[in-house]
Amino acid sequence: MKERIIQFGTGNFLRAFADYFIDVLNEQGLYDGSIVIVSPTDSKNVDVINSQNGRYHLVTKGIKDGIEINEIRAVNSVSRALNPYKDYEGFLALADNFDFRFIITNTTESGIVFDSSCQLSDRPASSFPAKLTQLLLRRFENGSDGFNIICCELIDNNADELKKCVLQYADLWNLGEEFKAFINEKNSFCNTLVDRIVSGYSKEDADKIFETECAEDRLTDVAEPYHFWAVQGDFESELPFKKAGLNVIWTDDISFYKKRKVRVLNGAHTSSVFPALLCGIETVSEAVKDKQLNAFFNKNIFDYILPVLGDTQENRDFANAVIERFANPYLNHRWKSIALNSISKYSVRVLPTVLEYKEKFGAYPKTMVLSLAALIKYYKQNEVTDDAEKAEFIKNSSLEDILSEKSLFGENLSDMLPLVKEAFEFDDIRKAIEWSLL
Repeated sequence: MKERIIQFGTGNFLRAFADYFIDVLNEQGLYDGSIVIVSPTDSKNVDVINSQNGRYHLVTKGIKDGIEINEIRAVNSVSRALNPYKDYEGFLALADNFDFRFIITNTTESGIVFDSSCQLSDRPASSFPAKLTQLLLRRFENGSDGFNIICCELIDNNADELKKCVLQYADLWNLGEEFKAFINEKNSFCNTLVDRIVSGYSKEDADKIFETECAEDRLTDVAEPYHFWAVQGDFESELPFKKAGLNVIWTDDISFYKKRKVRVLNGAHTSSVFPALLCGIETVSEAVKDKQLNAFFNKNIFDYILPVLGDTQENRDFANAVIERFANPYLNHRWKSIALNSISKYSVRVLPTVLEYKEKFGAYPKTMVLSLAALIKYYKQNEVTDDAEKAEFIKNSSLEDILSEKSLFGENLSDMLPLVKEAFEFDDIRKAIEWSLL
């Protein structure tokens, strides 16, 4: 196969996501191309990938359409990996190969940053956007069209932010207006929303996995069956993901899909985390098995979130898939991990639904009121990982002061005080949940 895709990022996620997608295309005869992985950092993963000739196994574990899935697939879409810190000329030479049409990136949330200390003469520049600028400059000097750059970092407007950084380096390094025109006119920067839980294998799983054909595989990856990719743009003619049956949406605007994921999946997590923890439930899958907490999940999603978001069949299908994903017994998704930084999470993921529901229907959603009361109670009773000043304020302040303090949740929530107080004053969290379901 020809090398056709450059990938920045050596981690588990892209190997269980985009690399798996390309492998499916190749298997179905819809594509004939492989991926060269570039390490954005001086990563040891490059040597491991090359020692296995890019081959690894993906274990898919979970529940899909009510059926338990436990499958192992050999993925052969990666041809090699390259470390620009050890082979800078080899890195730049990727721009000389005009078969490369796509760049896929996932350099973590902190990867897309502008660092003014980076210099064009660095071999390579330290930041990922600066490395990309060096590669794009080589492409420009070759007189070729640029790339379709598809970003998977979990930040808002990921590709727009990356492009902004590249143009900042163009100015910092005095690369000229023609190069900036090349960036703007000959390259596509595509915002995306990605959704798949990729856990890697746990210690408990290791023995079982290594009894299979994965025995010598140091890159074994573990993911849930569900996957979704919304891409701003349309490259179905070149990357026929939809034709291959993959859950990919090509669109002019990914904002709806982002909002749906944040409100439904993330919102359901954040609104349930403290009721579950106060019940002594440790994992999400255990909560789904709990009759009362399962009812709490469903009440949040189907009675409150969807009526605000839009109670369409597409949204219901997504919501049902979320509940099924929550039930996945293999992922061991712990509530204490979900609880990190919950003040800002409640503000972004839950509170907009609360306020929009009140505006539309004239009443506050009681389960989400309980979520806020449970958050406050948990923060008062336990050590938490959050903004230290805000957490301390909640710990030592009255409900009245907490709800009126706009800096906590971005809104003055005094109007919610009677209901929050009623929920907060239950001694038994189970009785409080029962109250919220009425």
